[in-house]
Amino acid sequence: MTLDPRLVVIAAAQPYPLVFATISGAHLYGFPSPDSDYDLRGAHILGVRDVIGLDRGPDTLEVSEISDGLDLDLVTHDIGKFATLLLKRNGYVLEQLYSPLVVAGGELHDELKSIAAGCITRHHVHHYLGFADAQWALFEKTGRLKPLLYTFRVLKTGIHLMRTGRVQADITALLAEHPQVSYLQDLVDQKRTGRERDPAPSDSGSRFEDDVSTLRDALRQAHDDSPLPEAPTNRPALHNLVVRARLALESDRPSPGDS
Repeated sequence: MTLDPRLVVIAAAQPYPLVFATISGAHLYGFPSPDSDYDLRGAHILGVRDVIGLDRGPDTLEVSEISDGLDLDLVTHDIGKFATLLLKRNGYVLEQLYSPLVVAGGELHDELKSIAAGCITRHHVHHYLGFADAQWALFEKTGRLKPLLYTFRVLKTGIHLMRTGRVQADITALLAEHPQVSYLQDLVDQKRTGRERDPAPSDSGSRFEDDVSTLRDALRQAHDDSPLPEAPTNRPALHNLVVRARLALESDRPSPGDS
């Protein structure tokens, strides 16, 4: 997709330097509606003086606004907090980090992506199973297309991660991996041309349930067969990156009292 230049301006205006900012949400997942907002996610850097004194800088920054016609939800975490989340079974931060829709990035972003490969474990399956169950429950309650597509996307992303160790959050890139769910492209097309709260087709409820159950079982099996490690393998490298990022930022700042 072509990046909206207004996103670049918004990212550049953030109060702390960004390691990266990427587009997440429906745009990343391959099924944005015309009225979908932009979910911008990333990591910022607090310098040494921001974390060792009495007044600590923000671990998380959030902005929700409509600016110049752009409906935006922006969330960034300090690099230390982001690294801590990477060391947990948190699929959200993996998908944000590896999103190909990069609004702001650079060498540090590339290095973080390389190191984060060692944070992917078999236990990320719990994130994807839990997320899928929550979205399926929301679909059963509302009958809306969005949580139905989220359910399928989450399960397919989790299966791919367990099998390959690679993050692929775009459902359209994973359609061929489960051809028996042949109607997913139609659901994606409906979402892309409709609205966020549109209902799902009402004539395939039992088939949806059967296919979600099949994919859930496939995800559990992929976990059982996965070659991924039980725990992160690169905590020292991640720690080193956080330290270097903070020190590099501090070296570029004037000392208190400098004119």
